[in-house]
Amino acid sequence: MLLEPIGTELDLIERHLLVLKKVIEEAPIGILKLSEVTGMQNHKVRYSLRVLEQANLIKPSAQGAVPGDAVPKFLEEFESELEKINDKVSRIRKIEVSIPK
Repeated sequence: MLLEPIGTELDLIERHLLVLKKVIEEAPIGILKLSEVTGMQNHKVRYSLRVLEQANLIKPSAQGAVPGDAVPKFLEEFESELEKINDKVSRIRKIEVSIPK
């Protein structure tokens, strides 16, 4: 289906955000604890940690993941980025309702 990849990406983003939230709240935190508190499998947590580390949103430490240097800027821009996405969705909805049925 045309929209399926978007749904998959949104699921991934939701998972990454949940992991980031837990790192911010409970740092330092390791993979096993993150898996326990999020209910996610270890390999999914590990993948999210890798994505978040590449974005400088978390950093590894001997005790577990801690928030990265890019967190303040990310949080500052988050609402604005979501608004851009909402605007695109609104434009797509307008196109959809204009398609003859």
